Amino acid sequence: MLVAAAVCPCPPLLVPEVAAGAAPELDPLRAACRDAVAVLAAARPDRLVVLGPVAQDAEDRYPQGTAGSFRGFGVELAVRLGEGEPERSRELPPSLAVAAWLLEGARWAAAPVEGLGVPESLAAADCARRGRELATGADRLALLVMGDGSACRTLKAPGYLDERATAFDAAVARALGTADTAALAGLDAGLAGELRVAGRAPWQVLAGAAEGAALTGGLLHEEAPYGVGYFTAVWT
Repeated sequence: MLVAAAVCPCPPLLVPEVAAGAAPELDPLRAACRDAVAVLAAARPDRLVVLGPVAQDAEDRYPQGTAGSFRGFGVELAVRLGEGEPERSRELPPSLAVAAWLLEGARWAAAPVEGLGVPESLAAADCARRGRELATGADRLALLVMGDGSACRTLKAPGYLDERATAFDAAVARALGTADTAALAGLDAGLAGELRVAGRAPWQVLAGAAEGAALTGGLLHEEAPYGVGYFTAVWT
């Protein structure tokens, strides 16, 4: 049973050591993410599942203790997904490494935590099915959902300027801010791919998990620095 969810963006630049001189620019976003994680802890879940976009075709689970790092971004900073013995057979993908960094900063100890990589290409129906499977059972489930909006908001954006990006991100912001599961489930996967939206599949897993849960949404923060849409929201 889903009792709470937090939605956060997952750019490695969220980590100040990675952002370096540009770190202060994202301080309001970091503060919103901290607030969102605090809402999850206040919900007193029995377990926390972190969802993050991954590029590979097959989804993958990351048990509590799985390690990650930001060495690929030039920073010797290691993180771990919750407490416990590190899982040495795999390493957290970047989206889940950012989530682990957020949880470490919050000193997360409210519930056991595990990660789930969600392929960016996963079809909407499969996302919904995966979400429903996660929420099955009587235990109190919380989700930390990582993902970015369009990367085509400006001329200097990673995907260059696409006039459709602003409207797409506005629709996502409305859906996240009102816990509109139907709107999230209806996001066009093809268009999301063209706009380089990393969060589409994890958001649609959230929509599946929240079916029938009667949660209320709140949009904590929205901005598009560097031409990429970032959203922070909570559902309770």
